[in-house]
Amino acid sequence: MADPLLIVQDLGFAWPDGRRLFDHLNFSLGPGLNWLQGDDGSGKSTLLALTAGALPTSQGRLCAAGHWYHENPDAYRAQVFRIDPQTEAHDATPAASYLEGLAHHWPHLSASALSDLVDGFDLSAHLHKPLYMLSTGSRRKVWLTAALASGAPLTLLDQPFAALDATSTGFLIEVLQDLADHPSRAWWVADHSVESRLAPRMVVSLD
Repeated sequence: MADPLLIVQDLGFAWPDGRRLFDHLNFSLGPGLNWLQGDDGSGKSTLLALTAGALPTSQGRLCAAGHWYHENPDAYRAQVFRIDPQTEAHDATPAASYLEGLAHHWPHLSASALSDLVDGFDLSAHLHKPLYMLSTGSRRKVWLTAALASGAPLTLLDQPFAALDATSTGFLIEVLQDLADHPSRAWWVADHSVESRLAPRMVVSLD
């Protein structure tokens, strides 16, 4: 059995006002497709941000691909690809420049996967545009292309089907089906429920 690519031990989180979102979460995720499901407000996006090392935890420990966050946060973050779908950090950057720059941060980026994803999401006509000029759906396709091609040991996808057209939704489902049994990388998808055509290895529920 493959070693887990994410270990979550006794994880908890509270907002600054003291309201606790969850307590004492314990689970591990192995390679392949994994799922995080829950209703709106249950904490899916927050849990992904915690897992990425983008938010401080109030309790617990995290390990990604053998790197413990409390021992070396930078080494931990280097194992996890996550981008906030609402981010405006790259707005002025052309989509092509953003994707080309990924290799500086993700040494295992797959150029062939990047090309296939650009074609599959029908992004070619938009690559010259700054990201702020793209529709919400096209921006999300850029983020998905980056995430799926990054080569990161652990990739986090937050509601990846949101704002996608039917063709892109079908393409994404095909990609996730192909990744479902990957032997050495893990994908963790957060959505309200598991898409019926997918068979994740592990489902974490916040309901």
